Amino acid sequence: MNEKNLKEILERLYRKYNRRSRIPPDPLQFVYKYKTKADREIAGLLSATLAYGRVEQIENDLNKLFAIIGKSPFDFTLNFNKTKRESLAGFKHRFNTGKDIAYLLELLKIVLKEYGSIENFFAAGYSSEDSTIIPALTNFCDRLYLMYENRLGQKVSKGFQFLLASPANGSVCKRLNMFLRWMVRSDDVDTGLWESIDKSKLIVPIDVHMARLCKILGLYKRQTITLKAAVEITESFQRIEPADPAKYDFSLSRIGIIENCTGKLRKECQDCELFPFCEK
Repeated sequence: MNEKNLKEILERLYRKYNRRSRIPPDPLQFVYKYKTKADREIAGLLSATLAYGRVEQIENDLNKLFAIIGKSPFDFTLNFNKTKRESLAGFKHRFNTGKDIAYLLELLKIVLKEYGSIENFFAAGYSSEDSTIIPALTNFCDRLYLMYENRLGQKVSKGFQFLLASPANGSVCKRLNMFLRWMVRSDDVDTGLWESIDKSKLIVPIDVHMARLCKILGLYKRQTITLKAAVEITESFQRIEPADPAKYDFSLSRIGIIENCTGKLRKECQDCELFPFCEK
């Protein structure tokens, strides 16, 4: 199937799934619980960094976290103190604890006081000359790691490195690339809060489900899910949608989340737009 036909299929998926009403149970739903840009970008980073594991567990744990944080993530972060740190003591999501979240909020407090927003901090390490967002994302993580070491006087913990996974450590960076998609792209699903970053530089967020679908579509050939595989997949999408390679990410991911796609043919598969690829 040529790229023109594939784009037609992807556009049908986009029209079908790329709607605000389709967001739950995606962690992006927590961003839209807040009204202001300041609250939304904090909520977005917290939601994205904890977006691993079972969908139900992610949703339950984020509900618990934001119940602690309260009506304004921005105010909670800007005024983060010992009392707020203690309120996170009992929080846990799989490999991360309330201590990891507290460390992140403590660093973001510094970021907000110096730069005013996460966007401004990120943009300080971004160059429009770079072919992708990866150098800026690496810079973002490196600066926060350095801030961690200087602030706490110790090496970055494994828990924090997992929470804020850097490209420099070999991570595929699915969660941070998802956060960037939420912030940079603008449509009925993505917020478009960040206007200083070019969406054509985004990398498609890749996990096992997305990788399986992209393999079915013939968008990459690598055997393992790595950052290089994510770049290869993104380059394939760029040939279809050069200015917006992450456009179809949300729509494709709904096939796994809403339609329970496992990669194995079932009776229900016949109604899926991707069925012509899967039956081959």
